[in-house]
Amino acid sequence: MTVSKIDLLNKQFSRGMLGYSRVEVDQFMMELAEVFGDFADSRKDMRKKIKRLEKTLVEYRQRDEALRDTLMSTQKMVDDLKVTASKEAQLILDAARAKADATVQKGHNRLAQIHEEIEVLKRSRTQFEIQLKGLLNSHLEMLEMSSPERDKVEELESKLKYLKKVD
Repeated sequence: MTVSKIDLLNKQFSRGMLGYSRVEVDQFMMELAEVFGDFADSRKDMRKKIKRLEKTLVEYRQRDEALRDTLMSTQKMVDDLKVTASKEAQLILDAARAKADATVQKGHNRLAQIHEEIEVLKRSRTQFEIQLKGLLNSHLEMLEMSSPERDKVEELESKLKYLKKVD
């Protein structure tokens, strides 16, 4: 049963000789006691519910804070990992570039060495060709010479060989 403020203000008791009807007043007081008892029980239940909800709210706030802290630390770790990975990648790239530069430099040095060797071989070939032509010309001259002259040249050559051996 519920009793509103309007019900209280509009309630009228019948009058008897000595005042209001005692039975009506007692009955109304019982109704009010029941209503106030229900309100008190309801209020007590509400306070318990409020405490329980406040406790739950505190737990949720703690969880929220823990999750926020975890998220922040995770984000920091991710950022640190990104920085570390970026540095490592840069170091690997630098090492690879240095190795590539060294390999290219070796290639250039070897190429220069090969060109130099080719030039030396060309000069040797040219010298050999000149010497061979000279030898062929001298042999041709010897063939064209008369026999006494040839003997003289051969004698001179043998003396020359002997002198070369002595030196």
